[in-house]
Amino acid sequence: MTAPIIRITALEKRFADNHVLRGIDLDVQKGDRIAILGSSGSGKSTLLRCLNFMEIPSAGQIELDGKAVGTPGKGPGGALARSYSQAELAAVRQRVGMVFQQFNLFGHMTVLGNVMEGPVTVLGLSREEARAKALLQLEKVGMAHKADAYPGRLSGGQQQRVAIARALAMEPEVLLFDEPTSSLDPELVSEVLTVIRDLASEGRTMLLVTHELGFAYHYASRVLFLADGQFYETGTPDEVLKHPQGERTQKFLERFTAFHF
Repeated sequence: MTAPIIRITALEKRFADNHVLRGIDLDVQKGDRIAILGSSGSGKSTLLRCLNFMEIPSAGQIELDGKAVGTPGKGPGGALARSYSQAELAAVRQRVGMVFQQFNLFGHMTVLGNVMEGPVTVLGLSREEARAKALLQLEKVGMAHKADAYPGRLSGGQQQRVAIARALAMEPEVLLFDEPTSSLDPELVSEVLTVIRDLASEGRTMLLVTHELGFAYHYASRVLFLADGQFYETGTPDEVLKHPQGERTQKFLERFTAFHF
C-alpha cells in the first residue's frame, strides 16, 4: 500500500477542561472517501478543523504526504508540543480545502468574485487566470449562470455549491466537508449531495462529516463512528451502517428511523 496522504497520530484537542479529541489515529489514502458520523459534541467538526489547522492540535502529529506539520518542541511543564508557523499553515490550507456548514461567502462580492478571491490573493494568479479557473469550477457545480449574482440573492443550496467551487478553485489535494447540508432546507439537500457525489466519482480524497446516513452508505469507502473524542467503530459502510458491532453505534443508528439503503 502506498504511503497515506494524511497520517494522524495520537491527535488530542482540549478547550480548557473540555477534552474533545482523545488520541485519534487515522491514515487517509489518496482517493479515500471517508464519512465521519457521531452525535453532537463527539468531536467530528473539531477533527476536521484540526486537519487544516483552523484549530491547533493540543498534542499529537499530523503528516501530509509523509512530512510532519509543525516543529517539535516543549510546551508548558516540559511536555512535548509542536509549534506552527503561519506560512506553513497557509501552505497546508491550500492543500487541504474546507467546506463549512454556513457557506462563509463574502456578501459584498459576486459569486465570481468569491471564487476568484483565493486564487488571486493566495495563489498569486492574474485576474484573467483566476476568472477562467473560477468559471470552470462554477460550471462544475452548476452555478456558472449565477456568476454575477450576490450571495444574498441565492438559495442556501446555491450558496453551498458556490462555497464548494471556491474550495475547488484552490486545487486542494484533500477536501473536508463539515456537515455541508445541515443548514439547508430538506428540498435543497440533494443538489449539494449530488455535487459531492460527482466529485467523489472523480477519485478525489474527501472526508465528510454528515448525518445523511443513506448518502454516507453509497458515497463512502470507509465509515468512522466517533464517540467521546475517539473512533468507537470503523469499517466499510456495510460493516458500520448495516451490521454495527458496538452498542453505541447501534443506539446512534436507531435514532434514524427513516434510514433506508
